[in-house]
Amino acid sequence: MWFVHANKQEQVEFSTISNHLQSELDSIASLDEVINTKINPFNPNYLSDYKAYQLGMTVEQIDRLMAFRSSGKYINSPADFKRVTQVSDSLLAVMLPYFKFPDWVTKKNVAVKTVKIVVKDINTATQEALVKVKGIGAQRASNIIQYRKLLGGYTYDEQLKEVWGIPKEVLKTLQKEFKVLSKPNIDQLNVNTATVNQLSKIVYINYALAKSIVAYRTEVAEIQDLEELKIIRDFPKDKFNLISLYLHAY
Repeated sequence: MWFVHANKQEQVEFSTISNHLQSELDSIASLDEVINTKINPFNPNYLSDYKAYQLGMTVEQIDRLMAFRSSGKYINSPADFKRVTQVSDSLLAVMLPYFKFPDWVTKKNVAVKTVKIVVKDINTATQEALVKVKGIGAQRASNIIQYRKLLGGYTYDEQLKEVWGIPKEVLKTLQKEFKVLSKPNIDQLNVNTATVNQLSKIVYINYALAKSIVAYRTEVAEIQDLEELKIIRDFPKDKFNLISLYLHAY
């Protein structure tokens, strides 16, 4: 192809187009043939040199593809194809609709959408909100709310483990979505004036332990510090921090 610049008074001048521009023009010219030719979907890894030429690829681009494949590597995306062959964006746009990669490659290249979990307060959770958690049905949601009432509100996330009937895997899912975000306002009993019945209504104190606390209080006249409760026989020391949420000694 030549550029011609001339008039009646001047001699004709010719100048050649650069190799790069000529290559681009050749690619564009071949696009008309590609558009007007029925193309079946194909895996670019097994593109023959003849078909590649028909699609408008230059010899250099085809050689790059063949050299890449001969090294035992595979093209797994349109971006890989462009990087390896260095085809123009215009040619890639024409070829792209016909690329067909194996299903496992397609699935691998699909971006996994991560759903951001919004943590909610277990102390204000409704039954409707709880049943949305996988594995939490109406009965389990009711158990969570009823136990919350017995406790006067959850103070620690770990207390959800105490709810009856929740499998470990379901509990893990629940604790990802619901946590203690607001501390409950628990009315504490005076350990020196509380009756056996009042003490036994605390979730972590049974009737026998309530009687032991009252008996110890009678023996020492007055409990000065809740830490003294640990002296009582059969007192559940591992539950002391939980029990102390409901009592005071002043």
